[in-house]
Amino acid sequence: MKQVCIGTVGSGYGAYLHGNAYEKVGKVPFRLKTVCDVVEEKAKEVKEHFGYEDYCTDYQQILDDPEIDVVDIVTPPFTHLEMARRALEAGKHVICEKPLTGYFGKEGDAEPIGRHVSKREMYEAVLKEIEEFREVINKSGKKFCYAENFVYAPAVQKAAEILQGKKSKILYMRGETSLKGSSSPVAGEWGKTGGGTLIRCGTHPLTGILYLKNMESIARGEAITIKSVLADTGAATACLTPYEHRHIKAWPMDVEDFSNVTITFSDGTKAVILSTDTVLGGTKDYIKVFANDVALECNIALTDLLNTYLLDEEGIEDIQLSEMMPSKLGWNKAFIANEVIRGYTGELQDFLEAIAEDREAASDFELACQTTRVLYGAYLSAEEGRRIDLE
Repeated sequence: MKQVCIGTVGSGYGAYLHGNAYEKVGKVPFRLKTVCDVVEEKAKEVKEHFGYEDYCTDYQQILDDPEIDVVDIVTPPFTHLEMARRALEAGKHVICEKPLTGYFGKEGDAEPIGRHVSKREMYEAVLKEIEEFREVINKSGKKFCYAENFVYAPAVQKAAEILQGKKSKILYMRGETSLKGSSSPVAGEWGKTGGGTLIRCGTHPLTGILYLKNMESIARGEAITIKSVLADTGAATACLTPYEHRHIKAWPMDVEDFSNVTITFSDGTKAVILSTDTVLGGTKDYIKVFANDVALECNIALTDLLNTYLLDEEGIEDIQLSEMMPSKLGWNKAFIANEVIRGYTGELQDFLEAIAEDREAASDFELACQTTRVLYGAYLSAEEGRRIDLE
């Protein structure tokens, strides 16, 4: 099997998620050649931590390197589509972190854009943008791999296997990613994130649910599409005083900190996606599936693999036990093999195999398009207070 040579752009949180996952990828020979970031010190740290051969501060250096086969994009959301376009045009395969894209503002927009630009304008602009990007992918002949880890979470993959084996009819799905906010200083700004908790967190269970529905469609030989979306969003934390706000890390300026989305599929079945920045007690990640002959609960975080009770943190200051918890004291549901349980290893294994074997990845451009249409259809629905037809 041909060796796959990787260049990574971005050296923040996503680079470490992917780096930890690359350490567990097998079967496909690969090289971590270059990591790029505009902050040289951060790029150097990732290089040394994961054993990249080189680092740089100019993205063009990765694009010009004839040895690099695939560009792994783990930069902020507003850079994704442009960086992916440049990589494809340079003859590289692309691995792109979620979300695929969003509306981040254009010249002349009143600011903050989340309050002043209509969601219909955003919806139409984003749909136009992804269709133009489709042409770039088709022209390039290269693979586009959409890095949505929920698709590859072992629990979701096993659920897909069961549903396909039984040829079950999924009647209802429910998914959630909720936590107490974000560590990102720009999470509350639409112009940097393309939305709030829905696009930042709700995209995880949403994409996993769409993937499972697609697997049902294939197994049963039925053409199932997304018919409509109905959504409600809001900024619940706006009612808090500064003192009351002290435990919540959500500071929405022009985005939502609560979202609830109902999807109706063409076969009349339903899915509900909940995402909020108002939940204490650690990250809450799950997908639940209710079919005609089976019920499946995919717990992604928190899990019960290891429950810890600690009276102090002596000796474990640098050990991660969980996410979005103020301390390690008392009872905790610890993360075990985080990069595996949450799907990061599985996604990169599939992506490198897809590139080496010249096939499509399970999480591809079409799945990214479906997710983007639902996300911005939901924002439009919430603003206009009505169901939005996506067919």
